[in-house]
Amino acid sequence: MNTKVIQVEIITIGDEILIGQIVDTNSAWMAGVLNHAGFELAQITSVHDRKDHILESLELALNRADIVLFTGGIGPTNDDITKQTLCEYFETQLVFNESVLKNIETLFSTRPYFIINDLTRAQAMVPENCTVIQNIVGTAPITWFEKNGKIIVSMPGVPYEMKHAMTTEIISRLHDYFRTPSILHKTVQVYGFGESALAIKIADWENQLPEHIHLAYLPNSGIVKLRLSGISDNLLELEFVMNQQIDLLSAILGDAIIAFEDKPLEELIGYLLSVKGYSISTAESCTGGNIAHLLTSVAGASNYFKGSVVAYANDVKTNLLAVSFDDIQKFGAVSQTVVEQMANGVRKLLKTDIAVATSGIAGPTGGTSEKPVGLVWISVCSTQRSITREFRFGALRDQNINRATQAALVMLKELL
Repeated sequence: MNTKVIQVEIITIGDEILIGQIVDTNSAWMAGVLNHAGFELAQITSVHDRKDHILESLELALNRADIVLFTGGIGPTNDDITKQTLCEYFETQLVFNESVLKNIETLFSTRPYFIINDLTRAQAMVPENCTVIQNIVGTAPITWFEKNGKIIVSMPGVPYEMKHAMTTEIISRLHDYFRTPSILHKTVQVYGFGESALAIKIADWENQLPEHIHLAYLPNSGIVKLRLSGISDNLLELEFVMNQQIDLLSAILGDAIIAFEDKPLEELIGYLLSVKGYSISTAESCTGGNIAHLLTSVAGASNYFKGSVVAYANDVKTNLLAVSFDDIQKFGAVSQTVVEQMANGVRKLLKTDIAVATSGIAGPTGGTSEKPVGLVWISVCSTQRSITREFRFGALRDQNINRATQAALVMLKELL
């Protein structure tokens, strides 16, 4: 397709990023917003508070991108040198801007403990040849430059100031300047395949994808997300083709597809529990409450989640969950019989419609030749049916906990 993709590069300025003092969350947020708006991210670069570093990164960015978005380095202190550096690049000088000072005065009028001083007043000094965009939630103005059909924008590094500028001013102005195509992403979540095995399984389907649709594999804790990305001037046509390809994929993978949207399983399960009016509880041994943690991380979980018993010790299993002591002695705590009793026990104890239980050997110690590290039994049950499965995940403790958690969520979704 001949669709012109508008490329954007983000440059974050600040020593604090490069020494690991703070995490650059701005770029990730901006990337999502830009992509949704039809722009493609060419690169993300982080640089020191140094003039030569900023100038070099800008020159390189303009060679590959149509838009360069700076964040950071425009505060009132001596280490904030972005404005002066941009003046040098655009061969201009700082000049006083009355409207910026008035914006600061308006902002401070609602903050009685803030006083305008010389450093604050210096924020009203801006490059002479830029377009000033007022920052109504902060003192540092946004500056917009145009050069040879390309756009350079400098924004504050303070996240809420940057986000306000992007959502209220920058995206709409970029749309006025550039005609952008439609960019569409669709995600299919697959369980039960490793990345390479899945790639082999769907190789013929992948090879016949239209040129303007691309596939990415995103594996995580036993789940592989297949992300289809397409670009076109015609959004309706693009969506039709994407859905057509997903139908073909569904015919190949069948029940291995656990979701057709890019949402965490705990969120999808929460939605199903809510619409069905079901309550849920967990009884966890090897996962140590991780399933309960994820289920309750979803807003509104109090509508369906009643509680959890972290039954690490055998006496907790017998005393609270009514697991048979004789069965633990005969089959072991990590067994089908015990995990099924745990699930039913917590469901009855907390009077819920649905329950999930886990019992396993997370490691790195505690395994035997008969029951090695990584062996996990998971059971999910309702008043009508139950599903119980054995897994053998591996030797790494954190990985075992995460994979067992994901497997339990997959089984819960299957039960629902």
